[in-house]
Amino acid sequence: MTATPTPGKLLVSPKDHTLIMIDFQSQMSFATKSIDAVLLRNNAALVAHAAAGFGVSTVLTTVAEKTFSGPMFSEITDAFPEQKLLDRTSMNTWEDAAVIEEVNRIGKKRLVMCGLWTSVCIVGPTLSALDQGFEVYVIADACGDVSDEAHERAMDRMVQAGVRPMTSLQYMLELQRDWARTGTYDMTTGIAKKFGGAYGLGIIYAKSMFGASEGH
Repeated sequence: MTATPTPGKLLVSPKDHTLIMIDFQSQMSFATKSIDAVLLRNNAALVAHAAAGFGVSTVLTTVAEKTFSGPMFSEITDAFPEQKLLDRTSMNTWEDAAVIEEVNRIGKKRLVMCGLWTSVCIVGPTLSALDQGFEVYVIADACGDVSDEAHERAMDRMVQAGVRPMTSLQYMLELQRDWARTGTYDMTTGIAKKFGGAYGLGIIYAKSMFGASEGH
């Protein structure tokens, strides 16, 4: 066996997957208790802006937007100002014909999902997609549920079925992967400074105090 300086096939890259962001809406967020609302919005914004910046094919979907659940978080729609939201009546996104038509149009077998609530809006499409042969990742800290128990059991159920869990910051850094990629360096660190919490503060400090840079 010989090691080579090449990335593993299980790592995500900008062009190898479709991101599906599901039901980041006011009505669902009111009852979300497994994650703080400010942190949830920051994480969702980080994911959305990273996906937009790296040119990831993305599906944005809502449920009963005009009649019950309210608009999608502006932090997400600001990243995709020209993109149409696919509104549904089904709790399971995978049972909506318009969403599936868009997934098929894009044509990628690897999917990354996040949204509210983990146990309903995420479990449904992930298990359905797995059943049809798709490879599925879930950004766990860009999902939330009515309790810690609900979120954790939903994650357990999905992982046991074959879903690969990740986090929002991990998602963005996996897309960047090499600080020598100067074309997206400023974008990545800029998103981190705005939405990356303490990590972003560290970047601001290092650059302000020492002019530091990860790349050479």
